Amino acid sequence: MKQRFVLDTTALTDLQTREMLEIEDLCQGMRAILELIAESRLHLQISCYVPFPSVYKELHEFAKNNGCDDEIIAMIDTWLVKKTPDRHEVKIPSHIFHEYVSYMRERINKGMTVAEEAIREASMQCLSLDSEIEDTHKVEDDTDREVIGPIVGKFRNKYRSALRYGILDSAPDIDVLLLAKELDAAVVASDYGIQKWAEQLGVRFVPANTFPMMLKEYLRHTPSDGTHQK
Repeated sequence: MKQRFVLDTTALTDLQTREMLEIEDLCQGMRAILELIAESRLHLQISCYVPFPSVYKELHEFAKNNGCDDEIIAMIDTWLVKKTPDRHEVKIPSHIFHEYVSYMRERINKGMTVAEEAIREASMQCLSLDSEIEDTHKVEDDTDREVIGPIVGKFRNKYRSALRYGILDSAPDIDVLLLAKELDAAVVASDYGIQKWAEQLGVRFVPANTFPMMLKEYLRHTPSDGTHQK
């Protein structure tokens, strides 16, 4: 059966994937993965899709914002098949929506708890400051730098973990799943939210950091004459 994959942005940008490939530079990491995709397309007729315009636009912007050259942009345009998911015809079981709403309520409550803890911590530390200092502006600066700033930073990390981990929080995430469902393809991503809901939808999931190794294994078994076995 012809292999099809739908790529999330993280399929090309994941840090752990670059570490496994022993590549430090982000652009060179994208190039290496795209070259494997090109070889797999030419020799094995493996197709790699990206939802258009959502993920396709994300990849373009990511490459440009990180200083990647025009050749990498051209590789994205050449070797990744752009397709808009059929949002009207792809059917999603109703129990998925029911579970998603329940899951979102749980995550929101966890996020609210994190916010309450941050407020209490900031209040207690502000009260413990020396109230006898007369320079109000200095007190405000010191409070912002020494108390509020670090707490806000910690709050953001904990809030992100409590609320966003395991959820679909962007249109591209949903497009990746819909297109994979439509094409009966595997999803390639490093996003736990995509992985969790791919399992719920019965969609195959390939972690981004194993995808290049999978392509290398396919190519390793390609006959020397370049033809692929059927």
